[in-house]
Amino acid sequence: MATVELRFSAQPEHVRTARLVAAAVARRAGVDEAVLDEVRLAVGEACSRAVGLHRTNGITAPVRVALTEEEKTFSIEVGDEVPGPAGAVPGARNTPESVPGAVDLDSDGEDDMGLAVISGLVDDLEVVDGENGGMIRMSWPTASAVAMP
Repeated sequence: MATVELRFSAQPEHVRTARLVAAAVARRAGVDEAVLDEVRLAVGEACSRAVGLHRTNGITAPVRVALTEEEKTFSIEVGDEVPGPAGAVPGARNTPESVPGAVDLDSDGEDDMGLAVISGLVDDLEVVDGENGGMIRMSWPTASAVAMP
């Protein structure tokens, strides 16, 4: 198992670099060429979400990206340092009231849209919110997984 780790300051201009690195590592891992655009878009959305959460919440810690090549899958984890309130719905950490069903169109609406885009691009998606921050985990099959009967 090989892992590439990337950390960048929560600036929108760094999202493009994360997308390019993700596509290059995915290609090397054996992800099908037809899927690379989906990888780029999903990573871009996940990183943009993390950058937005950091900036909205005044977090100066870097955004974390881990790209992992396993035998049959390629996975990407995008992590942020924004703590989630107890009992929060995944993805709703920046809702000021932290009440299920509360809508804040200035921030939460964009966050929900980003998660919707990601879920449309990735079959295997996990969104986790915790006391120490959140994480989006996405994975795609590699060529060796597709070639196996």
